[in-house]
Amino acid sequence: MKISTRALSPGLLTGGAVCCTVFAWASAFVSIRSAGAAYSPGALALGRLLAASLVLAVFLLLRREGLPPRGARRGILVSGLVWFGGYTVALNWGERLVDAGTASLLVNTGPILMALLAARLLGEALPPRLLTGSAVSFAGAVVVSLSMSSGSDGSTSVVGVALCLLAAVAYATGVIAQKPALSFGSPLQITTFSCLAGTAACLPFTGRLLAEIPRAPLSATLNMVYLGVVPTALAFTTWTYALARMPAARLGATTYAVPAVVVLLSWALLGEVPAWLTLLGGLLCLTGVAVSRSRPRTRSAPEGAAAARPTPAAPARPVNR
Repeated sequence: MKISTRALSPGLLTGGAVCCTVFAWASAFVSIRSAGAAYSPGALALGRLLAASLVLAVFLLLRREGLPPRGARRGILVSGLVWFGGYTVALNWGERLVDAGTASLLVNTGPILMALLAARLLGEALPPRLLTGSAVSFAGAVVVSLSMSSGSDGSTSVVGVALCLLAAVAYATGVIAQKPALSFGSPLQITTFSCLAGTAACLPFTGRLLAEIPRAPLSATLNMVYLGVVPTALAFTTWTYALARMPAARLGATTYAVPAVVVLLSWALLGEVPAWLTLLGGLLCLTGVAVSRSRPRTRSAPEGAAAARPTPAAPARPVNR
């Protein structure tokens, strides 16, 4: 029996797209560790984007959506160069110079920057619940990062910190550039052509990729392909679908759940039992996301109260004698 998407509520579809994005992006951390050991940052970014572009182009042709409208092309170009290209290379490079906990903390400044940019450039509101939820989630990300860093040598690099902050800025800027473009084109169009633009920006790394593929183990190459198909092609499409239906600041706050999901995936797939401090940080991340997505209750008058309320009598009209 085929279930039509029309039978599902828009809120349910948007929520499903958000969950798919969060889980896919969380799984990328595990794959990047494997692929990054065999591929340099630029080569890994190019291989990932090539795999994603191939999948997205096939889906675009099957759906016959064609070229994006002219009004969407500026946002596509900015998003593709800054987010798909710049963010991917900067993050791959940054994680080679700083520990995973520090990198996670620095990149998680992206949603805060996104909320500020959305308020300044897109005119989106910053409700108190969003600000409170973002603060709680960021505190959770700090706790997770501290717990992860405590198991490493704690070494940091000024260049690595700068690269991770650059990745956070690229992430926030790319989302803000995508939001107006979605009023002209479909999520699949925006994602596909943004990915193609990012791939073109990474073409200078072609020589490195061709030289590293023969030497890389099969598992690293498969992880690189997985990064392109699931966390990029699939997750970026579900992300743009959700972005077209909700404010950028609120959607950005949901990505604070990624560190918590990474902890659960590492526990389930890698057998890495998290410390109690890590679990506490993950719980704070999820609590903050729940607060940021909640809406204040509106008080409505009890049913029948209006009918039971006495109607004020009309003032008596003077009688002319």
